[in-house]
Amino acid sequence: MLDCAIIGGGPAGLTAGLYATRGGLKNVTMFEMGLPGGQITQSSEIENYPGFFEHDKTGMDFMDTWQKQCFHFGLKHEMKKVERVSKTGEHFTVTLEGGEEIEAMTVIVCTGSVPKRAGFKGEEEYFGKGVSTCATCDGFFYKDKPVTVLGGGDTALEEAFYLSNICSDVYVVHRRDTFRAAPPTIERVKQKENIHFVFDSVIEEAVGNAMGLTGVDIKNIKTDEITHMENTGLFVFVGHNVRNEVLNDEEGGFICEVNDWGQVIVDLSMKTSVAGLFAAGDIRIEAPKQVVSAAGDGAVAALQVISYIQEQQ
Repeated sequence: MLDCAIIGGGPAGLTAGLYATRGGLKNVTMFEMGLPGGQITQSSEIENYPGFFEHDKTGMDFMDTWQKQCFHFGLKHEMKKVERVSKTGEHFTVTLEGGEEIEAMTVIVCTGSVPKRAGFKGEEEYFGKGVSTCATCDGFFYKDKPVTVLGGGDTALEEAFYLSNICSDVYVVHRRDTFRAAPPTIERVKQKENIHFVFDSVIEEAVGNAMGLTGVDIKNIKTDEITHMENTGLFVFVGHNVRNEVLNDEEGGFICEVNDWGQVIVDLSMKTSVAGLFAAGDIRIEAPKQVVSAAGDGAVAALQVISYIQEQQ
């Protein structure tokens, strides 16, 4: 039986493995189908992780040292897909693809979430080269430059407000003529002189060259008129897909409490509503979706796992 099964190999999962193994747990396995590292491995440059300020290093370079450190202390990596987690008595059953079952005293779920794609032409081609889904991560690259934001919900407007303090102008493109965000958020954004609204419109195409994005074509859905806007930053905020499938029960519900968006409800100790089950990183409620925060979540969850096991014994 495993002391702890960690599902997901991003910053939260790796840090959880590091703290669990250095904390004395002997049987800790991280289940991650691909190469550990998470979404940050797709980044071409990192500026906002404390102590890491090397412009010639990519997200893959950044995470490579994490893997070496975590595995050094005894964390095991299984490249197997987890289908389901269930609690059986005092312990958990981790069901893998193909039906194999593994018992674990505790489980930390770190499967994260992924930003939804809007589906316009050029979105994938220029993702990470001008198209972004994180203002906090990439906004500074466009300091004193104009950028475009796609979306009309709370996240889109909050990120537009954040960008307005960095960029010269922020153009918010929304397919409706009213926003879906909370009224206080809308009012705050309207008061910023460098935030401009482009209603009844969608992104038709992201355009660029070998160096990256150079501009966007914006289509008015009522008139079909297309306007080209020159800028090198396009931020897409049309929602997230929470990777919570492993927490589904056989009846189609969840084994622990989640909110309306499928994010796992945890307390400050990363505890879920099920004893011995923890969630860390972008899968949890109110996650900042930053590497440094996910790593902190993983450390907290692992320390709580150690305490939980000690109490059980």
